[in-house]
Amino acid sequence: MDLLTFKLILVLALFLLSLTIAAYSTWAERKVASIMQDRIGPNRAGPFGLLQPLADGGKFFFKEDFTPANAEKFLFVLGPALVMFISLITGAVIPWGKSLNIAGTSFDLQVANIDVGVLFIIGMASIGVYGIMIGGWASNNKYSLLGAIRASSQMISYELAMGLALLSIIMMSGSLDLKVITESQTSGKLWGLIHIDGMNWNIFYQPIAFLVFFVAALAETNRHPFDLPECESELVTGYSTEYSSMKLGLYMFGEYVNMFISNAFMVVLFFGGYNYPGIEWVTQHWGENTAGILSIVAFLTKTVIGILIFMWIRWTLPRFRYDQLMHLGWKTLIPMALVNLLVTGAVILAFAN
Repeated sequence: MDLLTFKLILVLALFLLSLTIAAYSTWAERKVASIMQDRIGPNRAGPFGLLQPLADGGKFFFKEDFTPANAEKFLFVLGPALVMFISLITGAVIPWGKSLNIAGTSFDLQVANIDVGVLFIIGMASIGVYGIMIGGWASNNKYSLLGAIRASSQMISYELAMGLALLSIIMMSGSLDLKVITESQTSGKLWGLIHIDGMNWNIFYQPIAFLVFFVAALAETNRHPFDLPECESELVTGYSTEYSSMKLGLYMFGEYVNMFISNAFMVVLFFGGYNYPGIEWVTQHWGENTAGILSIVAFLTKTVIGILIFMWIRWTLPRFRYDQLMHLGWKTLIPMALVNLLVTGAVILAFAN
């Protein structure tokens, strides 16, 4: 198998995986909500309601697709398409596993290994807000416009804190390449004392950066308690008020794919990426393919746990007021990230890496 064929198969597999996880995140979200509210949840479509996402997808396809009379029709379509496209393309630079050996050739489980993978994801996430802004403005509706303005100001505010938290990891690893950041967590002694193969994760060195990044990721994906751009009690559903059928479906799927990619990104930065305890031992004794498959399982397990924590938070915390949202971003997270960055730089300088 040549490299191009493998990459095409990997792109198709990632596309299907992202859509499947996004679809079943809607099922999991309802199940988590039902468990926390002591009720049954979806249980009519298939065993345990597992066919509910397919029923929802069919409903989106067959609903009437209307466009408001005074809407900007081209931008009205472009908004949700942009959100979905951006959310899917960010997965291209994430290393989803170690490597697989096919017919004597070793292939990395990463679509594009670019030197500036971190900048690529942050840049694409910044473009994603245009999808919401364009959709809200093109709808010609006050609720939609207010939701879009809230989304853009919220994302700009929390991107600063997120970027500062990221700088600490970049300073430690000395690279913007996600593969290098992952491999820097494979070997070495934890805190220079304990040697556990595959467990030298950045979370043990950068808990403050992780906390800042995690809160910012919740805000960037418009999840509770930061879902002010679409809060039903104030803005109907904000920027998506005028949308129906698959255009609304694209916004919803884009949000869930964003949540999936955000958690995958956090796994790479803080939780060792595809590393797991004993990864080098497994590679030496059980072979490259076994280690590669286990690395995919480890990566997806960590990502799914992160998604479940996002859902748990949604059904636990009340929504912030808008002033509280801004105070948290500008007066708490950014100073925390700046102090953490200074301390990281001082420690690296003092101990010579």
